[in-house]
Order: sequence, then C-alpha cells, then structure tokens
Amino acid sequence: MRPAVQKTGDVSLIARQLLGMVFRFRRLSSGHDEACVQSPCEQCFAPHLEQVKRCVARGEPLHLILPAFPAKSPNPRKVLGPLPDMAEQVALGFLQSLCEHLGHVYAPGARLTICSDGRVFSDLVSVRDEDVTHYKRELVRLLDDIGGSAISLYTLEDLFGGIDHDEMRRRLTAQYATPLEALRWQVQSEPDARNLFNGIHRFLFEDQVVLRPAESRNKLRQSTQELAYKTIQRSNAWSRLIAERFPNALRLSIHPQPLHSSKLGIHLVGTKDNWLTPWHGVVLDTGKGLMLVKRQDAELMKATLVMREQRPSHFVAPSALQEHVG
Repeated sequence: MRPAVQKTGDVSLIARQLLGMVFRFRRLSSGHDEACVQSPCEQCFAPHLEQVKRCVARGEPLHLILPAFPAKSPNPRKVLGPLPDMAEQVALGFLQSLCEHLGHVYAPGARLTICSDGRVFSDLVSVRDEDVTHYKRELVRLLDDIGGSAISLYTLEDLFGGIDHDEMRRRLTAQYATPLEALRWQVQSEPDARNLFNGIHRFLFEDQVVLRPAESRNKLRQSTQELAYKTIQRSNAWSRLIAERFPNALRLSIHPQPLHSSKLGIHLVGTKDNWLTPWHGVVLDTGKGLMLVKRQDAELMKATLVMREQRPSHFVAPSALQEHVG
C-alpha cells in the first residue's frame, strides 16, 4: 500500500510540530540566544524544515540518524566497564519514546538509525575492536529488551563487509576524510570547530591520564591534541559517509551544536555536563530522577552500586536511599 500524501496546507504545520518536539531536547553549545532556546526561531528551523516537509508531503515515516553509541570509554574513572549498562538502556528508551511521540503527531511515525561509530576511531581512543563488537552485540540485546522497534543500527561492517577492521578505517579515511592540515586551519579559524576540538581533546586527555600514568601531563596533552584531530577527521568522514547513504534523514548529534546548525545536538539522558554521554558516564538515581555523572563522582558521594544480571548497572545516591527509607 502506498503511503498517504498529506494535504499541502497541513505539510508545513506538521513538519513544524515534528521539529518542535525534537527541539525540546536540543543540546546546544555555549553562547546561545536564550530566546531561541525557549522558542526556536525561523533560522533554527531553516536547516531542517524543507527536508522534513518533503518527508511529510510524501507521507513517509520521518527518518532520524544519530552517529552515537560507539563503545564504552576505556577510562574506569568514568564508566563501570566495557559493556552497555543502565546509561545505554535509558538512552535507547528515550530514543524509542521520542519516535513514538512523533508518531502521535504524524501517523506514518518515525524511525531512527543509530550509526554506531565505535569501529571508526576505536584505535585512536584506546578501545579494543573486540570491545566494540561486544558492545554492539549488547546494544542489539537491549533494543530487543526495551521493544526498540523504531531503532536500527548501522556500522562500518554494513558498508565494507567482513574485511579487516584496520582496512575498513583506511578506506573510510581515503574516501571521505578531510586532510588534517585543512582540519587544523578550521579549528584555528572557526569558533564552532574549536569548541568541538576542545571537547574531544578534553575527553581524550582525561582518559590517557588514567591509562598512561607514567607519562607527564604536558606530554599527554600534546599527544592527545594530535589524537583529537585524527578522531574528528574520522568522525567527519563517517558523517559524510552516512549523509551519502541517508540523504533524506534528519541529522542528530550527541555533541552540543550551535543554534542554527545543520546538525541537531540532542540530550539522551539528563546531565549537568553538556558533553557527557552514556558511554562516558554512569546513571545516578537521585531519588528524583536519573542523571549522567562520571563514575568517580558517584563514588565520591558514596553512592551505592546496583548490580543487575550479575553486572554493574548504575548508582543510587545516598539522598535517594534516605528518602526511600523515610
């Protein structure tokens, strides 16, 4: 059966409603206009509206893509281990619910493709390829457990098949990457690119300080700068690849984005750290809700570690325990 085509007068209204629902969860970079945060302006909608309107006019499900869920950070001060835990479970549940809510506004509904990018730069961020494989396998299981019927996964393996992982990364870089020299110029000259670089560099430096304790912080800071450039280079190459594969999809991002960006930064789990993600943190049950924190911060407040299925899952804050007993 062919999808029903929307009436012309309804298309713009429905497209704006759909965007407005996604915009409620925007993850914005610093220095934004508070007026746009509360009520997105025409410039906020402009990079996305025509794309969504075309989808609605055809009566097709809205397709969202999100490069995310690569693998757990190798830093034991941040996470509970190499496998998904409650952080991923809550994030996937949120994304499934978002698609379901979009379906209330728009009958054809929405579907989301997670473009899992762990294989893209695992060698740069000290994550073993075996851990990427095991992480993806557990994501699939989690999606089944939560009934994540609107969500699918796309990885480098779907493009390049069963070739060697290093060869996959080499081909991705050769076909889609920007030269490092051009990327360095962009970081030096464009504030948004510099903000992204600083965020990625911070993550890498924090991890390597723990993983390579014998090296000086100055030396690590220098070496992780180069790793940050290469990580962004590969990440951008992956973005170009998925834009080519999914040209009609609405592009989400787990990184903070400027107000009028072509990418929509999105929060998956509440957090006070604008850069923290489920694979760089743990869930803390505060008694009033769930939020992402780093593992070391949960342990410093003497939160209680919760085990599920004989694996560490999340933390419960002391205040939450006291309120429950009270």
